[in-house]
Amino acid sequence: MKEPIEVYRQPDLENASLIVGWQNSSGNLGSKVVEYLSRHLQARTFGEIEPVQFFPLNGVEVENNIAKMPFSRFSSGDRKDLVIFESEPPSFDKYRFLKSVLDTGEYYCKIKDLYTIDGIVSPISHTSPRRLWAVYSDGDFQKRLRDYELENITWEGPPTLSSFLLWLAQNRGIPGLSLWPEISFYLSATEDPKAVKSVLSFFNRRFDLGLDFGDLDSQIKTQNGNLALLRKENPEIDDYISTLEVGLSLNEDDQLKLAQGVTEFLEKMLV
Repeated sequence: MKEPIEVYRQPDLENASLIVGWQNSSGNLGSKVVEYLSRHLQARTFGEIEPVQFFPLNGVEVENNIAKMPFSRFSSGDRKDLVIFESEPPSFDKYRFLKSVLDTGEYYCKIKDLYTIDGIVSPISHTSPRRLWAVYSDGDFQKRLRDYELENITWEGPPTLSSFLLWLAQNRGIPGLSLWPEISFYLSATEDPKAVKSVLSFFNRRFDLGLDFGDLDSQIKTQNGNLALLRKENPEIDDYISTLEVGLSLNEDDQLKLAQGVTEFLEKMLV
């Protein structure tokens, strides 16, 4: 079977770190982090995994008479130690897809470690700090990152795509870390810029990127202002958020009402 990897140019990389961001994640987290990093690094696409073997193409979205195909792209900028991969989670043959990610990382990018971006939907308010949870591929890598204020997470459900990728990488001797920032549950259908900033702050420190968070801080301020307006207009929403802010929980019906109210309001503000 033909290999699904297509490389347009040989990237100038050495001992690189691979950063993996998944599209359609909660709070649009993976795409936002990758977009921010790509803009800062002035990254350009150098290769991709062809979608036909891994994604259903019979329901492709069409916009302005142009089909929006699933994409799985590798990109890099001027720095020789960072490479970015962004993709939707594959629907078929996930093992072969992840193997292709690592094959490209090893043979074309000479990666030494990898980092995946996920997220935990949490029953917290938008005003709460965002804890950054972590899953490591091995204890030695965890020790090397012990100064980064990451909190260990215990996962008892089915393995995630990122966990599977870390396991496959470990089998090749490539250490990995999966980052799981908290996402306020009522922002999971839109965006949680504070969660985005928590991940970017880690990468900024880890790779000495010198990121300017001015525009992201502006997004956080704007979102906080919009939610303050909603709370003023809707006492029920204000009561729900106030309950979360003092560390109490909401029942399932109230969580749903809060999430729907916030999503509809924020989407209306974007029109």
